[in-house]
Amino acid sequence: MLHDTDPSDVFTPERMTEEHRLIAQTTDEFIATEVLPNLERLETRDWDLARRLLRRCGELGLLGTNVPEQYGGLDLDKASSLIVVERIARSASFATTYGAQVNLCVLPIFLFGTEAQKQHYLPRLVSGELVGAYALSETSSGSDAFAAKTRASREPDGTWTLNGEKMWITNGGFADVIIVFAKVDGEHFTAFIVEKAFAGVSAGKEEHKMGLHGSSTTPILLQDAKVPAENVLGEVGQGHKVALNTLNFGRFKLGAMCVGGSRAVIGEAARYAAERTQFGHPIATFGAIRHKLGEMMARTYAMESLMYRTAGLIDAALADTAHDGASVAHAFEEYAVEASIAKVGGTEVLDYVLDENIQIHGGNGFVKDYPAERYYRDARVNRIFEGTNEINRLLIPGMVIRRALKGELPLIAAAKRLQDELLAPSGHTFFADEAPLAQEGVTVAAFKKVVLMVLGTAMQTFGQKLNDEQEVLGYAADVMIDTYAAESAVLRARAAATAAHPRADLHAAAARFRARSTADSRA
Repeated sequence: MLHDTDPSDVFTPERMTEEHRLIAQTTDEFIATEVLPNLERLETRDWDLARRLLRRCGELGLLGTNVPEQYGGLDLDKASSLIVVERIARSASFATTYGAQVNLCVLPIFLFGTEAQKQHYLPRLVSGELVGAYALSETSSGSDAFAAKTRASREPDGTWTLNGEKMWITNGGFADVIIVFAKVDGEHFTAFIVEKAFAGVSAGKEEHKMGLHGSSTTPILLQDAKVPAENVLGEVGQGHKVALNTLNFGRFKLGAMCVGGSRAVIGEAARYAAERTQFGHPIATFGAIRHKLGEMMARTYAMESLMYRTAGLIDAALADTAHDGASVAHAFEEYAVEASIAKVGGTEVLDYVLDENIQIHGGNGFVKDYPAERYYRDARVNRIFEGTNEINRLLIPGMVIRRALKGELPLIAAAKRLQDELLAPSGHTFFADEAPLAQEGVTVAAFKKVVLMVLGTAMQTFGQKLNDEQEVLGYAADVMIDTYAAESAVLRARAAATAAHPRADLHAAAARFRARSTADSRA
C-alpha cells in the first residue's frame, strides 16, 4: 500500500524453475491417471481407496513438500507447495482429503511440535502411512472457534482426559491422527495430538453433504478420551497460536486450489463451447460466450498472479532464515493478510467461473451427466471453511489496522495527506509514461490511495469502535482484495512485456481488463 513494486521482483508462473515444472508434471500425471479415473469410487465413500491414494501421494513426495528431510520431507519452497495444490484441485474431493492431511495435520506438528513429536508422527504422515485430521469447530463454535466447549483435564499422573464433540471434521471417518483443540480447566485454549486408537476417541456418522461426496466428513467424539502427557501440541493456553498459524497457510493454499480449479474448468468450458453447436455454429463463435470465457480467464489470471506473487514473498521472507517451525510460523504471520485475501478472492473467483460454466453448458450444466454440476456443488463450501469469507473480510482490514495502531503503518497520516491530494495522479505511477500498461499502473496507484484513505478515515471516524463497524470493514476488505489482485495482474503483465513473452499481448489484455473492471465496480 505504501510502496511501489518493481515487476522484476515479483514471482510469476512464467518464472517457475525446472524443478517447479517437474513437480507440476508429476502432480498432473498422478491426478490424471490415478485420481480422476476413480472419482465415482471415491464418491461411494471408498475410504480404503482414499487411503491408498494418499499413500501414493507420499510415495511421489507430494505430502512432504514443506517438511524438512530429516522427517521424510523434501523441504521445497512455498511456490512448490502452491504448484502441487493447484493441480490436485482438479479433483475437489481428493483435494479436500489431501488438504486436511498436509495443511491441517502435518503443518501444525511441524510448526509447533516437540522434536519427539516430529520424529514420531511426521515421517508416517508424510509417507501416507498415517492419515491426519484437524478438529477445531463445534456445533456452537464455528466462526467463534475459541468459544469451544471441549474440555481437557489433567490427571494426577500427568495424562489428559478430553471430553467433547467436534463437528465437520474432514478425514474424520478414517483419520489416524487428529489435531484437537480443547480448553484446559475450561479456560486455557490448547492443542493436542490425539490418535484415533486412544481410548474414548471415535468418529460419528458420515455427514450427508451438498458436495464433496468423495471426502469423509464426520463428528469426532471424545468421551473420557485418554491422551498422553507428552501429546500437548505447543504450550497449554497457546492453542490460538497453533490454530491461527495453521489457518493462515491453509487459507493461502485454499486460494491456490481455487485458482487451479478455475483454470481447469475454463479449459473444460472452452472445449464444450467449441463442440456445442446452435443455429449451425459452435457457441464458442458467439460474442456472448466469448465474453464469458474472456472474463472468466481475466479474473483467474489476476488471482493466479496474486497467488504466485504471495508465494514469492513468503519464500523471500524465508530465504535467509532457518526452515524450522518457528521461522516458518513467523513468515505465515507476516503474510496473514495476504493469506486471507487469497482465500476470499480465490473462492469467489472460482464460484464466478463455475457459475458461468453452468451457464455456458445450459441445460446440460444442470444435470449430473456432465461434471459442471458436481464442480458447482463441490465448490460451495470453500467460502465457509478455513474461516468464512465474512470472518476473513473482517480480518483483512483488522490486521492492517492493528499494525497501524502499533506504529508499523502510518495509516492516519497517509489518509490526511491523501485527503488534501484528492487522489491526484502524482507520485506512485509504477512505470514511465511510455512503458506498457503505464495507464493501468496509474490506475492501480489510485486504488492504493483509496485503500489508505478508507482505512485511515475509518480509524479517525470510529476510533476504538471500528471493530463494531462490520459494513465499513467489509467494504475496506473488498477494496484491498481488488487492489492487490489488480496490482498483481499489472505487475505480471508488465514483467511478461519486458521479457518479450510470446503471448505478452494476452497478459496485457487480462491485466488491463482486471484494472479497468475494478475501477468501474469500485467507482
